Amino acid sequence: MLDRAWGIARSLVMYHGVPGKHRRMLRLYGEFLGPGDLGFDIGAHVGSRVRAWRRLGARVIAVEPQPDCLRTLRLFFGRDRGVTIAPLAVGARAGRARLALSSATPTVSSMSPDWIESVAADRRFARVRWDRSIEVEVATLDDLIAVHGVPAFCKIDVEGFEVDVLAGLTQPLRALSFEYLPPAHDAALAALELVERLGALAGGYLYNYSPIETMRLASERWLDAADLVRLLERFRPLGRSGDVYARLQPGQD
Repeated sequence: MLDRAWGIARSLVMYHGVPGKHRRMLRLYGEFLGPGDLGFDIGAHVGSRVRAWRRLGARVIAVEPQPDCLRTLRLFFGRDRGVTIAPLAVGARAGRARLALSSATPTVSSMSPDWIESVAADRRFARVRWDRSIEVEVATLDDLIAVHGVPAFCKIDVEGFEVDVLAGLTQPLRALSFEYLPPAHDAALAALELVERLGALAGGYLYNYSPIETMRLASERWLDAADLVRLLERFRPLGRSGDVYARLQPGQD
């Protein structure tokens, strides 16, 4: 119980307590979301993106399966009619699945055993323990779209389960992001391949990258997939995780 309380407190400080971070977040996401737009936050955690997106005037579907994080989301946003909190995970198909929880570091709770195995071998994760698991409901992105509509932006941060999430999407979105972690480089390339396939249905995507929680894009220009991979290769030896951003090429949305 102490580990769980510490884990949530740590997340709150990390995502809500860093000076200037909220302002940078508004500037970054203001490129993708505005008043009346719909945003999907897949892996909402403790709601830092939800908070920023609401400031931008967007409606938010906050998807989160972790019980402790859900309690935090309901405390912060439970009375906000512009926020729908969905207590589930997202994957390639609807059903139920097991979520491995890290009580002390809930940011790395994951539904991907392969991802856990990959990052556990990295020295930066030497002290991380996945100490329990729960069964959670799983929906697809297509399911969420059928209920809530097509989002203007979809953030996917699900600790190695990004490929499964994208496999449950059959239409290109105007813009989206997914997490990149150097120890799981191949998984990120697989996610990129799925995004490229979706983008081919609507004129193609351009890409950029934001290193870990900086809320700043690494490239001054938007890149094609090959240039993005070269950019990620520069960050890979540094061990710097972050988020890949994709948006439809101008005139295609």
